[in-house]
Amino acid sequence: MAVTIPVRPGAARPAARPGAPDPLAPLLDLPGVREAADTARAAVDRLLGHRVLRRESAGVSTESALRGARASAALAGVDVPLAELRAGSVADPVVQGSLRVSAAIGSMVETWPKAPGQVLARLHVLAAADLADRADLGRPAPHAGARLSGLFSIVTATTTVPAVVVAGLVHGELAALAPFGTADGVVARGAARLTGITRGLDVKAVSVPEVGFSEFGRAAYDEALAGYAAGTPEGVAGWLVHCCRATEHGALEGLAICESLLRG
Repeated sequence: MAVTIPVRPGAARPAARPGAPDPLAPLLDLPGVREAADTARAAVDRLLGHRVLRRESAGVSTESALRGARASAALAGVDVPLAELRAGSVADPVVQGSLRVSAAIGSMVETWPKAPGQVLARLHVLAAADLADRADLGRPAPHAGARLSGLFSIVTATTTVPAVVVAGLVHGELAALAPFGTADGVVARGAARLTGITRGLDVKAVSVPEVGFSEFGRAAYDEALAGYAAGTPEGVAGWLVHCCRATEHGALEGLAICESLLRG
C-alpha cells in the first residue's frame, strides 16, 4: 500500500486539532523511519544513563556544544581541528557563527516552542553576523513566508511522532528552504538541536548529532537533503533515516565525552 506524506515539503502544515488525526503520524510509516527513530532514541537513552551525567552534565554539554559547532561548520565547508577551536585561534566567520549558535542554544530553549520565528531570527543573527549585511540579518526572504509558517506550526504543535523525527523535519525544512540565503545550514542544525532538546530527546544537550552528520560525510548529507527537497516518499524517508542515524552516532560521541571526563 502506498504511503502518503501528510503535506509535501514546502507547503504549510497545520497543527493538529484536538481529536483530529496527527498530521505527522504517516511519517512513521515511511520505509525505515520508525525503526531508525527507535534505535536513535535507545542510543540517546544509553547516553543519558551514563553515571558521569549525575555530576558533570554541564561539562559534557559544554564539550558537546564545542564539538557540535566544529562539525556544523565542517558541513558548511570549513573544517578546522578541534584543538584550534579550544585555543581560540580560528577567526573564520563560518566557524565563529557556528560557535555563537552553539553557545546560545541553552538560552533559547524556553522560547523556541512558543516563538520559533523570534528564535530563528536570532539564530541567523548569530550565524551570519560576519557573512551578511546587517540589514539582512534575521530577515527571511519573501519566498520563505508560507513555508516558514508551516514550519512554525510543527514547532509549536503537539504530536505523537518521536522527537528525533520532528527534529529531522525541522532540519530538512530549513536547510532545503534556505530562508536567509546565508548560513542557512548552521541555522537549520541549531534549530534541529533545539527541537531535540525541547521535545525531550536530549534535555541535557549532551549528544552531538552534528558530529554524526559530519562523519557520514558532506556528500551523504547533501544527497539525503536533496532527496528530502524533492518531496518523494523515498526522499523524505531517506533524509529522516539519515537524521536518526546521525543522532544515534551523536549519542556515541556524547558517550565518548563522558568517558573522557571519567578518566580525568
